[in-house]
Amino acid sequence: MNKTQRILLFLIVCFSFSCEKEKLDDVLINKPYLLEYPAGFQSMKFPEGNELTTLRVALGKQLFFDKRLSRDSTVSCGSCHFQQHAFADFNQLSTGIDNREGFRNSPTLVNLGYHPYFFFDGGVPTLELQILAPIEDENEMDFSVPAVIDRLKNDAAIQELSQLAYGRSFDPFVLTRSIAAFERTLISGNSRFDQYYYQGKSSALNDSEKRGMELFFSNKTNCSTCHSGFNFSNYDFTNIGLYEFYADSGRTRITLDPADRGKFKTPTLRNIAVTATYMHEGSLNTLEVVIEHFNSGGKNHPSKDTLIKPLNLTATEKT
Repeated sequence: MNKTQRILLFLIVCFSFSCEKEKLDDVLINKPYLLEYPAGFQSMKFPEGNELTTLRVALGKQLFFDKRLSRDSTVSCGSCHFQQHAFADFNQLSTGIDNREGFRNSPTLVNLGYHPYFFFDGGVPTLELQILAPIEDENEMDFSVPAVIDRLKNDAAIQELSQLAYGRSFDPFVLTRSIAAFERTLISGNSRFDQYYYQGKSSALNDSEKRGMELFFSNKTNCSTCHSGFNFSNYDFTNIGLYEFYADSGRTRITLDPADRGKFKTPTLRNIAVTATYMHEGSLNTLEVVIEHFNSGGKNHPSKDTLIKPLNLTATEKT
């Protein structure tokens, strides 16, 4: 099999995960990858040197689902971020190699390219750097980046695509940039809310949903104070009174400020119906339980946000 045949076979496998209809005559051209922005969405910004191209996205997609990134070749990024769950995990806590449990819930990856920092505590400033953490984490992939590069150095298709996509041999730069490039293509923005709010389709929501939307954006609930903008997140860190005593200190892990204990990054509400379980450690199983938590006003904690207080919603309003 010659070089072109290997690359073509590699890309056929990559694109088989989606409905993209690339012509085989064109796949070897490293064309710009043009994102289709939903109505109401801002344009995404890309770091210099990792602008989106078709081959960078294709390579990142292959690596995202490649279990060789873990020490025993049993776990990939896709093992904890399931496409049918909006690239989140339906389990409370994800399991890595040897069935080791992580300590936080795996969140959705949709619209990840808009986030200003990453993880529930905001401890990583770029998407490219975020890629390193699960590879090195003992409860996830329990491997090292140099070991990944060494393991894949003899994969001719990866090496050749790396040269085509980035003009260099496969290395940590290519590993992190390509996966980040793929993740930036995971855009979601055509819900019935979008059709109603941004596209002007008045019939997209029923009357009950419209009343719920009014409550969501009202001063009575203040939901939209934190869950704001087209991605339903202000990306701020908030203690919502989930516990009186937090086993996971949250933002304090990064700032070392006791006042940040129990504060976690506001999650997006995009695809919320399919991303259960909820909260930083997946402790709430259903949206009904989540609503009940906020309706109760949460538990007392010195760092609890002043917006978190009893809402006194009726049963109909909660529904």
